[in-house]
Amino acid sequence: MGLLSSRQVLLGLVLILIGTVGLLPGALPNVAQTSLLTYALVPAAAALVAGTYLVGTSEGGRAV
Repeated sequence: MGLLSSRQVLLGLVLILIGTVGLLPGALPNVAQTSLLTYALVPAAAALVAGTYLVGTSEGGRAV
C-alpha cells in the first residue's frame, strides 16, 4: 500500500501543510505580540500536531 493511497495520510498531509503555513506569520519580523496573527499560531500548531499524529499512526504497528 502506497503512502498516498490512504485517506488518513492525505488528511494528515493537508493538516501538516495548513499548520506549516499558519506558523509562518509568527516568523515575520515586526509582528506585535497582541496582533491577530499571533492568535492564529495556536490553531496552526494544533493542525500540525494532528496531521503529524495522523501520518504517524497510519500504518500498523507501533507509532515511532
